[in-house]
Amino acid sequence: FDFFHGFYTEKKLVGNLASMSTSERIKAIQKMPETMKKKREIRNKVLKVVTEKSRPHSTQLSCCTQCLQGTVVSFRRFGNSLSEYFHLLQLWHKTLKTIGAKFGTSVLSYFIFLKWLLTFNIFSFLINFSFITIPQFIAAEPNNLSFVGLELFTGAGYFQQTVLYYGFYTNATITKVENGPSYNMQLAYIFTIGIYFVTCFLILLFSIAKSFCRNFITPQMYSGNASKLLCTWDFNITNEKAVKLKQKNLSTQIKEYLTEVNREVLNFSVTERIIRFVIHLVSWIASLGTAVAACAGVYFLSTINLKLFVKGHKNNLESQAAMLVLPVVASLLNTFIPFFYSWLGHLERFQSPGHQIYVAIIRNIILKISIVGILCYYWLNVVATSESQCWETLVGQDIYRLVLVDFIFCLLGSFFGEFLRRIIGSTVCVSLGLPEFDIGRNVLDLIYVQTLTWIGILFSPLLPGIQMISFSIVFYVKKISLMMNCQPPRKVWRTAQMTTSFMFLLFFPSFLGVLAVIGVTVWRLKPSEECGPFRGLPSMYAAVSEWVKILENYSASKWVVWIYHNLITSELFFFILSTIVIIITYLYWQVTEGRKTMTKLLHKQIIN
Repeated sequence: FDFFHGFYTEKKLVGNLASMSTSERIKAIQKMPETMKKKREIRNKVLKVVTEKSRPHSTQLSCCTQCLQGTVVSFRRFGNSLSEYFHLLQLWHKTLKTIGAKFGTSVLSYFIFLKWLLTFNIFSFLINFSFITIPQFIAAEPNNLSFVGLELFTGAGYFQQTVLYYGFYTNATITKVENGPSYNMQLAYIFTIGIYFVTCFLILLFSIAKSFCRNFITPQMYSGNASKLLCTWDFNITNEKAVKLKQKNLSTQIKEYLTEVNREVLNFSVTERIIRFVIHLVSWIASLGTAVAACAGVYFLSTINLKLFVKGHKNNLESQAAMLVLPVVASLLNTFIPFFYSWLGHLERFQSPGHQIYVAIIRNIILKISIVGILCYYWLNVVATSESQCWETLVGQDIYRLVLVDFIFCLLGSFFGEFLRRIIGSTVCVSLGLPEFDIGRNVLDLIYVQTLTWIGILFSPLLPGIQMISFSIVFYVKKISLMMNCQPPRKVWRTAQMTTSFMFLLFFPSFLGVLAVIGVTVWRLKPSEECGPFRGLPSMYAAVSEWVKILENYSASKWVVWIYHNLITSELFFFILSTIVIIITYLYWQVTEGRKTMTKLLHKQIIN
């Protein structure tokens, strides 16, 4: 009797639900005090009844309508399958999950930042290769220099007469077929570089704003404590390894939250505060003095190298090998001085590991940006006015060597700094223990080399391709070294805002400084007379001015001339544009604040 009564009741329930509208039916099923499995069964039965009732009506539909509906459903299923497939193919997705689960978000932020920089260089390489390098292949002359192998390290010799450097590119208008379409290499070179930097500027601003919103303005929306504990588990995970990885990841994140909540604020006496202040002051004086001394040494060495190279006019192996002295010294300074900064950080004994990392990052960014600034001054004020036949290629070679030697030192640092440190800490001196991954030093290495790459794009258009390969190798080397040699941070701490800080440091002072260097080069410096696409012009930008003068003679191109005179060269336009950007940013912040308030109310309701 109970079975038949239950069957009749369920049948009546299904009939009532089938008579409702779609929205009412969904709400009614959600409010049922049943398990998810039972709700799915009821929903499927209701859909079956609804389908049977609408079948006579559906037979009256035209053949075209049925075909259209079938096509829409097929495209929708194909789109869902494609999105799932691309999600599985996401670069290093599983590796990043493993790193985050074992070492926490602080170490994970480095690898996310490295992956993000790799996408930047892939984008840059594709643009430069498509619009600058491929057209040059059509007008390229054969290379008569011999390849001896040392060019891979020096970037000179055989590579001087290749598309790797600025000096090889022609200043002629390329035409493959007589009386056919032409390709202006001067305009292609400057517009490609210019559009790329504008695109990078917008991407960086958007990424910083998005990361700032996620981690500073509305952190509860993405990482609330209640939702992290109650609503994070993905019940679609059935694989045993994936389940264990997810459990470990959640455990690490909850530990980070608890550490932040239970962090103790130490109260020091007056004497202890004075001692700590003196230690901090001496550490900062020592770090700044070291940076100044390093910059002076780099500048002195670079001027000596230039005199030897230009006056000797040599192209043999000895002179080429001598050009490696500057990048080796710069890489040695960038490698060993950060260890000195880390030692200073241990002496200062910060209460939070986050404070120690941020101080190390500030000191390292001062060191590295100062070295890059001195090198830029040397390139723009010494090399550009030297007796070299093609000073742009000489600058490109310097940057090539700096990037390559820094890559080699990065690999050696993983071996000597982490592998040998693990051997010593596990066998010779057990009290040292296993090393921890130095986030600040490794992140600043990435920012340093990316800054050099951005500067070098103008002088070596294919440099992002080289950097793309090196970043891929660095990712795997650092990942293997991390898994084999390093231990998780002794003090667990949450670093949701660290990725935002990395992006901001990449934007300022790195990217904005690069824009200043590129601007001075394009607008102020005179190009070489015997090489490059801008030979014979007073400045690189003069190619654009001459092109606009030609367009003034064509009535169909008046709108381009108007844009150039009233927008591109107008200070008022950029002032208005900046004001609009600030207003949009403010409005976006106001909307986000409203979402933040709604999220807080929602969390209170969940907790209650």
